[in-house]
Amino acid sequence: MTIHVVTVFGGTRFLGRRIVQHLRKREFCIRIASRHLERSQRLFGIDDLRLQSVEANVRDERSVATAVAGADAVINAVSLYVERGDETFNSVHVESAQRVATQAQRTGIKHLIHVSGIGSNPRSRSLYIRKRGEGELAVRAAFPNAIIVRPAVMFGPDDAFLTTILSLLRRLPIYPMFGSGVTRLQPADVEDQVELMQVDTVTAPEMPGFSDLGISPHSVDETLQVILHLH
Repeated sequence: MTIHVVTVFGGTRFLGRRIVQHLRKREFCIRIASRHLERSQRLFGIDDLRLQSVEANVRDERSVATAVAGADAVINAVSLYVERGDETFNSVHVESAQRVATQAQRTGIKHLIHVSGIGSNPRSRSLYIRKRGEGELAVRAAFPNAIIVRPAVMFGPDDAFLTTILSLLRRLPIYPMFGSGVTRLQPADVEDQVELMQVDTVTAPEMPGFSDLGISPHSVDETLQVILHLH
């Protein structure tokens, strides 16, 4: 099966726009689904006929259905790190993730990649991690053959992790330890994460999901070993 069109939800954000750039280099036709049409056009321009920017909100079923219609593959890279009003971890990571998966299934999309997060666990005491885990379950229930990837904490230009820490270190005489101070992190470069994802190719329907691929919530090296094949 030849992949012609890939819809990328969250294609203007930190990870999503790098996914788009990676696909663009390999000459895919890409539909960038984002709430901010002007941001997409500003980031990627309007002159490339292989790029299509569409206004879409993962919380709106009709716009999701429109964004996936006619696509061959869908990548959901939408994320939320801080709850604001009615934008909650549940609404984005569970309800919206399920909405994208459901519409992809109904439309006959053959390949869905859902970007989750390292350590996702529906039984976690952390609300964020728990909702990530619940979202994975919702996606697999709606789209059983979905590929779920769990990126580690990512860094790169304009990230929300190391950039914030470095900014605080420049201004504060001391830096606080969070929790008990024994949490271990192994951040990974965002470009390396995208390269490991091999998002320029899309898996065969029988390809197993994350649990069968040995993608561990404890190891960055194991997180994104998803080998996807284009025919």
